[in-house]
Amino acid sequence: MTQQPFAGRGAIDLSALKRPAPQPAAAPAGGGPGGGPRGSGGSGGGAAAGSAYAVPVDEQNFQTVLQASTTAPVVLVFYSPAQAPESARMAEDVADLVGQYDGRFLAGLVDVDAVPQIAQVIAQASQLPQLPVPLLMVFLDGRPAIQPIPGMVPRDELNTLFNELGQQLTAQGITGRHQPLASAPGGEDENGEAGPDPRYAPAQDALAAGDIDAAVAEYQKLVDSNPADAEAAAGLAMAKILQRTQGVDLNAARAAAAADPDDVDAQIMVADLDLLGGHVEDAFARLVELVRRTSDKERDRAREHLVGLFAAVGNDDPRVLKGRQALASALF
Repeated sequence: MTQQPFAGRGAIDLSALKRPAPQPAAAPAGGGPGGGPRGSGGSGGGAAAGSAYAVPVDEQNFQTVLQASTTAPVVLVFYSPAQAPESARMAEDVADLVGQYDGRFLAGLVDVDAVPQIAQVIAQASQLPQLPVPLLMVFLDGRPAIQPIPGMVPRDELNTLFNELGQQLTAQGITGRHQPLASAPGGEDENGEAGPDPRYAPAQDALAAGDIDAAVAEYQKLVDSNPADAEAAAGLAMAKILQRTQGVDLNAARAAAAADPDDVDAQIMVADLDLLGGHVEDAFARLVELVRRTSDKERDRAREHLVGLFAAVGNDDPRVLKGRQALASALF
């Protein structure tokens, strides 16, 4: 992803902190049991154990953390052990979950009891009298990428959110990844530095360049060489969706599907477009109903395509589990 200046409309004004941003320090090893965040106490603290992509935020590293969103999304979690003790658990969940995406996200954990100045800056930027806690914000290119999410968010919903964001990044050709803040087992190069898995680089570079056909070919090579590679299989499935929907007019596709509910091609196209737009459950429901209404070869086509969408989203996603149950009900 092309680096952008950290400025412009919508960026957070950091002048209220009145501190220069030093160079980022490597996250120290260790941490509390269970991978939970620690209060920074204004000194930076330690990153959440078990995740190389989560760091406590204080006044000194706040600007650096936000600047990292020019590479890939930064997820800020504002929590308060004093005001809302349960909010610390949500921060722990975010820290743990982002570690499963190999650098697609960086979590910044903000203990508002320890660093109230940061909460004040965000509240002012959001035109709020006071920042609610817990609060989750996602930044890309220094600007909020989604509406802030106040209140406790269950772990499974957080997982769904990150899955959707990851899909949308892939669909837009945004493939940047954060470097780990600490060395991760099995992720070091010849210089001892951790980095993204180079196997996926050709496919990701093709997506970034807008060459969908090349991305499909690269992912296909990975799947052919290792059919058990779940990440490659998911990348191939998503790249094929992008390939099928290139140049398709959404309104025309929806009109065609509405005019003929049993047209398998028309329904599949809208399901693909829904999934790319983040409407995953709508895409699944459309094809489940198509399976329910059709028979023989048409039913097989609808079912096989739905299974392909399951692969694109990921078999561990709770929406896929529900979708599989609905498919089984439609079939039997």
